[in-house]
Amino acid sequence: MSQRVPTVRDVAARAGVSVGTVSKALNNRGQLREETRARVVAAARELGFRPNSLAQGLQSGRTYTVAVITTDRFGRFGNPLMLGVEDALGADRVSVFLCDTRDDPIREHHHAETLDERRVDGIIVAGRRKQTRAPLAVASGVPVVYVIAQSSDPSDFCVTTDDVGGGVLAARHLLASGRTRIGHITGPERFADPRERAAGLSSVLDSAGLDLAGGQVFYGEWSEDWGRRAAEMLLHAAPDTDAIFCGSDQIARGVVETLRDRRLRVPGDIAVVGFDNWEPMAAGCRPPLTTVDPNLREVGRVAATRLLDMIAGRPVEGGVETVPAWLMLRESTGVREAGA
Repeated sequence: MSQRVPTVRDVAARAGVSVGTVSKALNNRGQLREETRARVVAAARELGFRPNSLAQGLQSGRTYTVAVITTDRFGRFGNPLMLGVEDALGADRVSVFLCDTRDDPIREHHHAETLDERRVDGIIVAGRRKQTRAPLAVASGVPVVYVIAQSSDPSDFCVTTDDVGGGVLAARHLLASGRTRIGHITGPERFADPRERAAGLSSVLDSAGLDLAGGQVFYGEWSEDWGRRAAEMLLHAAPDTDAIFCGSDQIARGVVETLRDRRLRVPGDIAVVGFDNWEPMAAGCRPPLTTVDPNLREVGRVAATRLLDMIAGRPVEGGVETVPAWLMLRESTGVREAGA
């Protein structure tokens, strides 16, 4: 025979208080003496009592659930983002629904309707790249925070990465390493992310009185193949290049392959910096890549924290909050990881 599940009445009897006092103590509400609150918590722990989340939701008008709608089917950006979201929501014992739209507006609309029916407390909408999108079609009153992709409604709130700052970090690190002939190979020019990374790099080079090696930004695709081909183009245009900043770790892997084929040493002859700090790519490269980390975990944590503020009724002004990037130093710029 299984043991009977303890109830709130059992806790009240053990602590010598009313059922209402137990509710106040366990939900941290009302005016109670600290001694009484501690006695109730101790009784609940001794009995192994766990509050009924459904009952709590009915009482508070909340479901203690939040949804994350993402377009990242591969998890490259979504995984660190989710870690940050859970960092913030875990303390509030909030559960998370993860919905993948696969870049399909119809699928997104279906998810939005389903989440409305489930009465989630709030929604985080995460995009892979910086672009303006239509606001999510959800019932009025449901708080929504946007990540990376910004809503066209200026009253909506968005958390995003600092791509300009990431380019600045890469440039300053290369200059501090004694490099002065720095080339840049990156992704499609039609996207804001690569343009902003290039702008950050160029601003530092301009301040130092330096030009881009090769005389231009080499825009292309987010692939190793483009990294290989673009490296050949850059070295043909500027054989004296001594550093290459790449707009992604995938591109950087391709660049390193071309340099190796040309018997150029990394970092001895040419230093290489990537972008994303995508662990399988960056740490698996030979040599391991120094790379800009866009701090997606912190982006997720900030987004979830602001969403909790909205759910609690605390004011959150519309606009964009930018989370600073940071630089992960590895051997491709001559810096060994700690313990290496």
